[in-house]
Amino acid sequence: MDTAHEETTTLTEPKKTTTVSGSVALLEGLIAEGTDTIFGYPGGAIMPIYDALYDYKDKLQHILVRHEQGGTHAGQGYARTSGKVGVVFATSGPGATNLVTGLADAQIDSTPMVCITGQVFAQFLGTDAFQETDVINITTPVTKWNYQVTDANEIPSVLAKAFYIARSGRPGPVLIDITKNAQLQMFEYEGYTPCEHIRSYRPKPLIRKEYIEQAAALINGAKKPFILFGQGVLLGTAEQEFKAFVEKSGIPAAWTILGAGAIPTDHPLNVGMLGMHGNYGPNVQTNACDVLIAIGMRFDDRVTGRLDKYAKQAKVIHLDIDPAEIDKNVKADVPVWGDCKETLPLLTALVDQKSHSEWVEEFRAFDETEQETVIQKELNPESGELTMGEVINKLNDLTKGDAVIVTDVGQHQMVACRYAKFNQTRSNITSGGLGTMGFGLPAAIGAKFGAPERTVVAIIGDGGFQMTCQELGTIMQSGIDVKIMILNNRFLGMVRQWQQLFHEKRYSFVDITSPDFVKLADSYYIAGKKVSEREDLVAALQEMLNHKGSYLLEVMVAKENNVFPMVPQGSSVSEIRLK
Repeated sequence: MDTAHEETTTLTEPKKTTTVSGSVALLEGLIAEGTDTIFGYPGGAIMPIYDALYDYKDKLQHILVRHEQGGTHAGQGYARTSGKVGVVFATSGPGATNLVTGLADAQIDSTPMVCITGQVFAQFLGTDAFQETDVINITTPVTKWNYQVTDANEIPSVLAKAFYIARSGRPGPVLIDITKNAQLQMFEYEGYTPCEHIRSYRPKPLIRKEYIEQAAALINGAKKPFILFGQGVLLGTAEQEFKAFVEKSGIPAAWTILGAGAIPTDHPLNVGMLGMHGNYGPNVQTNACDVLIAIGMRFDDRVTGRLDKYAKQAKVIHLDIDPAEIDKNVKADVPVWGDCKETLPLLTALVDQKSHSEWVEEFRAFDETEQETVIQKELNPESGELTMGEVINKLNDLTKGDAVIVTDVGQHQMVACRYAKFNQTRSNITSGGLGTMGFGLPAAIGAKFGAPERTVVAIIGDGGFQMTCQELGTIMQSGIDVKIMILNNRFLGMVRQWQQLFHEKRYSFVDITSPDFVKLADSYYIAGKKVSEREDLVAALQEMLNHKGSYLLEVMVAKENNVFPMVPQGSSVSEIRLK
């Protein structure tokens, strides 16, 4: 038999399909994406998904929050400590609109989240049906991407796209709105395929070698170079690459509040915090350096002060994964587009090994002035009421800088960011760009689920705590171990400080009355204590840290304890005030 021209046929195995509901396909997709924890609150429009979730208890842990905003902040805390995508469930209407604050917070702080909302049946869309809102148009400004699913066949591919967009490039929150009919609809499910590419979406810009070379040339010729680093280092998991760049170049480096922890607080080239309540040296020296190297930060107004007086003497090198941030606020002489995990090693290879010891010593001189004028009085007061700074300082002594510190928003936040020690990455969890009061408690819950092996301490003001204190119920039901420290100054402290300094002490509606926080915690079966005397502080902190399970410690601090240094709004960073 002649076989020379015999044709061969390759048979392709048909994809195996199973008939499942849209809800089951969603949960299977979440598992395929590595999801292990969901923060959520059920309701009518998302009930089919919750019904399917009943059979997935061994694969997906669901944490019942007490408010949907708490769910988003918990998702943020989880994402920030774990490096994974936070997942949140909510129903339609008020459930969906309650997500907006957390979505906006996650958007401006580049936190990856996928939020799933239920929606009314497709045939009722646009009819003002019960608990119907146009969640897509409402959330468009505060999400990286959103999409409404009306057909179950779309669920696997839309979910894959959502996770890819949320975690790739500059991360951010994504929302998928799924109508109830799509959740219930049975369809032929072919399995889940993760998304690896979307046409017209480029998560990382192309790295241009000529810009790397230009940046290295500027750095090598600089006499007083200065590094400003932000959360982009953490989001890019580029801590080691960043440390190598800093140590080879010998350049002093200062951090934004979201960049804290990218290198340890006590690293010899870490010169402190930037911004309105940052350290004296980094702010003043911004206007004295000759080359400014910004890495993974966006020149926020709280960092720059008056832009027309910001670093005008310096050549600016800006490394960022998001081209939209380049030249947005500060004009870059050399834009280095790309993921800093990839661009930093290229730059490090070209920079000279240097020490810049005299330049670094200039920062030390400013630090000594700040120590004498501000820090020692704040951390080691000899008399009077407890200060927020000394509480944080004593906490440092006990945690050795290894705890995850979650803060709410206000004076306590600035004090914690200034004085807490961060020896590990992903240790400072705070609301940066949006400044959301109420963030702290639910974010601490999520942070603990994201890093269960680490000590998580939530530092919260008496005002912010009362915005989301119902999440004590989430702690009670889930049984997690979160240490809660309320710094109670009986004021909305940051607003009061501004009213004192800039509004002639016209304290307009900032005097806040609080419940007995210890009794409140006790009603949720959470142990607690209140302390106001200096001699009792360390023992109380130790008791909190040693306690098995969650614990609430209320610390009464001075009512008019201001945070300094401070760059007054509308001033240059070099006009920073020490008192």
